[in-house]
Amino acid sequence: MKKIIALATLLTLTACQSAYYSAMEKVGVHKRDILIDRVEEAKESQQESQQEFQTAFERLSTLINFDGGELQTVYEQLNDDYVASKKSAEDVSSRIDAVEDVAQALFEEWQDELEQYSNAKLKRDSQRKLSATQRQFDQLLRSMRRSESKMDPVLTALNDNVLYLKHNLNAQAIAAIKGEFTSLKRDIKTLMSEMNKSIADSNKFIEQMNKP
Repeated sequence: MKKIIALATLLTLTACQSAYYSAMEKVGVHKRDILIDRVEEAKESQQESQQEFQTAFERLSTLINFDGGELQTVYEQLNDDYVASKKSAEDVSSRIDAVEDVAQALFEEWQDELEQYSNAKLKRDSQRKLSATQRQFDQLLRSMRRSESKMDPVLTALNDNVLYLKHNLNAQAIAAIKGEFTSLKRDIKTLMSEMNKSIADSNKFIEQMNKP
């Protein structure tokens, strides 16, 4: 039953997207334009997510080096930062899914339309451009998904620290999580590096797509 419901949901979403693309094309906005816009939105989402993760990391650093004051206040700020990071990560994933969806629709349409050519030379040229664009997009998508995969370890570590501090808000608890800090710092660094690469690949792809 669950598989049937999931399939029905997928078919509904696919139908909705197809209707959306058709409606946009009627007003002169084609799948290529939507793809460029969505890549830009995914890039901006990643940039915002970087800021959220960095803020959470800095907050945890402050907590670990805590030297007096109200622990509860710092903990609540860290918890807020974790929630914001989780929400931004979900937005990144959603944006990447949207990019992949329109790209698939664009490439399927492009492939189908190749059969409409009567001029062999123009058909070969269009096929060549389709293949090149698909290769560029595949590289971009791999980069996006790779950076996406690096968010989970960081979120998991942040969540563990927040939960532990929630029930053990004292100097001993802070000392206990210091041992995990090096690992989190490494994961954050890896995440930032992968996101920077994904953002750079996004800019490169947008530039290529905008070329006449």
